[in-house]
Amino acid sequence: MVALLEREELSVNELQEVTRLGQSRISTHLGLLQDAGLLQSRREGKRTFYRSSPPADGAARELIQLAIRAARELPEYEGDQINFKRILARRREQAQVYFNQIAGRFDRVYGPGRSWQAFGHLLLRILPPLVVADLGAGEGLLSELLARRCKKVIAVDNSEKMVAFGTAKAKKNGLKNLEFRLGDLQNPPIESGSVDLVILSQALHHAETPARAVAAAGKILRPRGQIMILDLLKHNFEQAHALYGDRWPGFAESDLHRWLEDAGFKKIEISIVAREEQPPHFQTILAGAEKRSGVSADRRKTPGV
Repeated sequence: MVALLEREELSVNELQEVTRLGQSRISTHLGLLQDAGLLQSRREGKRTFYRSSPPADGAARELIQLAIRAARELPEYEGDQINFKRILARRREQAQVYFNQIAGRFDRVYGPGRSWQAFGHLLLRILPPLVVADLGAGEGLLSELLARRCKKVIAVDNSEKMVAFGTAKAKKNGLKNLEFRLGDLQNPPIESGSVDLVILSQALHHAETPARAVAAAGKILRPRGQIMILDLLKHNFEQAHALYGDRWPGFAESDLHRWLEDAGFKKIEISIVAREEQPPHFQTILAGAEKRSGVSADRRKTPGV
């Protein structure tokens, strides 16, 4: 925390997003540091921002510099730096703040005919004629919706029953542009550089090696194609493996950011888009990125976990 606040002023919530420490723990340490004269604070609306205050005492300055150097040796340092950069970038994205304000009002104020379902149909109408790969598609609910507007949707799943069910349902609904294929997230049966958009919706936490699945998604994308990952934020609900068959307990934003970067993506944006009110209070993160033009998928390194 000392090392972070030496670089930039941050609020309690921002420190929580960077470090993933509990709010009460962060507030306690901020209070101790401020009492010791090592921090200064300012109010902005309902938020308080904290920043390091250089101590006048020579011994105290040496102690702070020692803490900053030691921070670089912590195992959490790399992830904290990724989250730190992401939060600073988000400050510049005022549109995201505006969307959060709208989303927060949506469920509190009733309006006749206004619903998320209606908004979803509106947004689908805006979609251009894309070729989409829905990896880990399951029975294909999202694939069906996309196929009604997209040029072609390829739904990939490793369950023969799911693929058979989705294929039959697509045929029944007359969706000739929706094709189900049996395959693995880490090696989807799709030609390299052939799709405009890859979607991994609540699928990545089932992958044996998530980073390889992200790299595989980059391989099948055309240059400047986009990837969208909707998944769980890292959690401590251990029963998820037995109840839902999850391999991974969600992911930290810093992990997703690193895997996307290693796989040759740019314009990476990651944010929390939903929080469940009931225990275990799962949080959903949305990660989006664009494949760099001119990047050869075969020549990129394949990242590990």
